[in-house]
Amino acid sequence: MKHNYRYVGITNNFARRLKQHNEGYNLTTKPYATFETVLVENCASYEEARKREKFLKSGQGRKFLDQLK
Repeated sequence: MKHNYRYVGITNNFARRLKQHNEGYNLTTKPYATFETVLVENCASYEEARKREKFLKSGQGRKFLDQLK
């Protein structure tokens, strides 16, 4: 069954975090595994990453991500 679920988050180790999600370690995302990577961005600070995360979760950010698929 294909779910229409988008995960946007912050991590300091992308490979580890993706593996955790795909192996069901996170109860929130477990029903939606397996995840497809659409975008990975590197930020200079946590604050910058958090600001970008908030944008990507906004209406404009979702439209931006939709255009990448």
